[in-house]
Amino acid sequence: MLSEPDFQGRIGRTHHDSTPSWPAPPAGLGGPNVVMIVLDDTGFAHFNCYGSTLETPNIDRLAAGGLRYTGFHTTALCSPTRACLLSGRNHHAVGMRAISNWNTGYPNMRGGISPRAATIAELLRTHGYATYAAGKWHLAPMEETSAAGPHHNWPLQKGFDRFYGFLQGETDQFHPELTHDNHHIDPPTRDDYHVSEDIVDQSCGWIRDLISVRPDRPFFLYLAFGAMHAPHQAPDDYLARWRGRFDEGYDVLRERWFQRQLQLGIIPAGTSMAPRNPGVPPWDDLTPNQKRFSCRLQEAYAAMLEHTDAQIGRLVAFLENTGQLDNTLLMVLSDNGASREGGPFGVMDEFSFFNGLWENVDELVENRLDDIGTERSHSNYPWGWAQAGNSPLRWYKQNTYGGGVRDPLVMHWPTGFTARGEVRTQFCHAIDLAATVLDITSAPTPGVVAGVEQIPMHGRSLRPTFDDAAAPAQRPVQYFEQMGHRGIWADGWKATTYHEPGHAYDDEEWELFHLDADFSECHNLASAHPDKLREMIDLWWSQAGEMGVLPLDDRTIELFGGTPRPGTPQARTRYDYLAPISHIPSDVCPPLGGRPWTLTISVTVGSPHVEGVLYARGSHNVGQTFFIKDNLLQFDYNALGTHFRATAPLSLAIGHHTLTARFEREKSAGTVVIGVDGADVGSVAIPKLVRMLGSTGLDIGRDALSTVVSDYEGPFAFTGTIERASFEIHSRRDRADVLAQANTELARE
Repeated sequence: MLSEPDFQGRIGRTHHDSTPSWPAPPAGLGGPNVVMIVLDDTGFAHFNCYGSTLETPNIDRLAAGGLRYTGFHTTALCSPTRACLLSGRNHHAVGMRAISNWNTGYPNMRGGISPRAATIAELLRTHGYATYAAGKWHLAPMEETSAAGPHHNWPLQKGFDRFYGFLQGETDQFHPELTHDNHHIDPPTRDDYHVSEDIVDQSCGWIRDLISVRPDRPFFLYLAFGAMHAPHQAPDDYLARWRGRFDEGYDVLRERWFQRQLQLGIIPAGTSMAPRNPGVPPWDDLTPNQKRFSCRLQEAYAAMLEHTDAQIGRLVAFLENTGQLDNTLLMVLSDNGASREGGPFGVMDEFSFFNGLWENVDELVENRLDDIGTERSHSNYPWGWAQAGNSPLRWYKQNTYGGGVRDPLVMHWPTGFTARGEVRTQFCHAIDLAATVLDITSAPTPGVVAGVEQIPMHGRSLRPTFDDAAAPAQRPVQYFEQMGHRGIWADGWKATTYHEPGHAYDDEEWELFHLDADFSECHNLASAHPDKLREMIDLWWSQAGEMGVLPLDDRTIELFGGTPRPGTPQARTRYDYLAPISHIPSDVCPPLGGRPWTLTISVTVGSPHVEGVLYARGSHNVGQTFFIKDNLLQFDYNALGTHFRATAPLSLAIGHHTLTARFEREKSAGTVVIGVDGADVGSVAIPKLVRMLGSTGLDIGRDALSTVVSDYEGPFAFTGTIERASFEIHSRRDRADVLAQANTELARE
């Protein structure tokens, strides 16, 4: 039996009477390189070359040497758009209706890209390309992102040779949850660390290795920054240069950016500025402290964007210095419009919204204004600045109006097209970029990949538009759906509706726009053209059936930590961790937020002077830490910067001990009780629960990322030996039952 059934040579008794044969080299060798740079939560106007007064000189330089697309559209949310970018198919069809944290039990929302939609990385790799992914992934079900896997939705199993970045939807920019290839790692510990710089360093290193040894192999680099998603964090010198530059307020800046867009030809003459979105207060109605807070939040966003642009500039300079730039198709884009998640006034910590713990702006301005943008914040700006970033459009990320789905796209390819500094107005969509990459690289699109029959490609190549500004749009129709919001574009017309959660879908009003003549979707023609509107709505339902959009689902926050499905880590009530273990991402952690629980940690002490972290979850903004310091056993409950701490003197003899922490719920409040060897030794009342403990996971025996408290410097590893850490999650029972369960746990030890 030959290991190569298709061997083309001849096998004799010896090599003297045999004829060798080698497979043909991959067809893609020598083809163009492809770099896809994806920014998060960046509005249509945010790049300077799209109208803002923010600083993006490196992106602007690429635009001046290439093309700016003004008809580029996305899905209005991160994971779905990224699934479109990498698969070339619509997001519902590949199982990514919304963010990958959710799996609702239906084919349109599994949290990972279906194997029936091979990624362009998979197709390019078989074509001879080296494939690299750096930065944000957010395309695997979050319960699969621990070291235990399974790993089939991780980047290396989706066609990438190398990965360096984070698997979650966001990360602390100074203390990220990093994954290198298929394992979690600690971030570098240098004082000037920032994850945007790190992922560019890694990308340049991969390319340097490749072109040094195999210069004939082209590469595909998928570089997905954590920017501009919250938390908005940048180095201090970038923050300082934006002080005071937004004091005129978002109403003035939005109008200024709108006028720049007209002057630059980014929007057509005669375009209307969208009215102020519902809930956006006029700037002049804000209090002085609300204005100061709002400006500082926007300064952090601007600083982060400028810093990200500088990292793009470093990559471009590297490509140029190594002779790769001219033969590289380089794309810079956003995955959705500017974020609405900061609310009407902005937030110091976005998890205040998720926990219903509303911030006091006056107190924040008085005590923490200078924290914004630093490692001591997790901020997001208010709706007014988000709408300015989406100028001249309506609504935001998550919505199917222009502010959610129309985004910037810059393309640069010196040897690929002759146009320089031009604007392209054709309607196009995220699914079209995969088709474009496959077109220019001549990579095949087989009907079967790895034995799995493939969904047909939905995207269409944009190559005809490269040198022809008048080329028609490459597709006749494109639907939109996000969290119940719906829309559809067809032949220059667009119909869309805004969905209120819980409302009947059939009762909602649709609006109709002639998008070719109404860029900002300000002139509703529904009453003037009822037959056209009916035609568009019917077309939406037809597309919904064809693309797997149904069932419609408007649930959001309740899908985080909801009823766990069988076979996932959250489906059990007991968690036994055998230390030492790898970092555990948040969606794989025990569900501690709103339920009573008991933590039992078995330790062995070899010295009476033991110290260190026993358990830590979360970060500086929200979380919990159980630690020993200064001969005190301490449990700190960090509720968005307000700390509640149980402490007790501790003197441990050499040998084995059991340390416990117990949370007893009492309606919307509770108590944390700490214990040693079966005896309660301290407690603290928690006046209001924190149900969502942030996006950072947990560690046993260390606090290695952004530390939950400032009492110690991470990782502050435990100096004894942790044998086992066990969480028992209780149902909502009375206090006596919880105490009885805790005593049972101690008896087991």
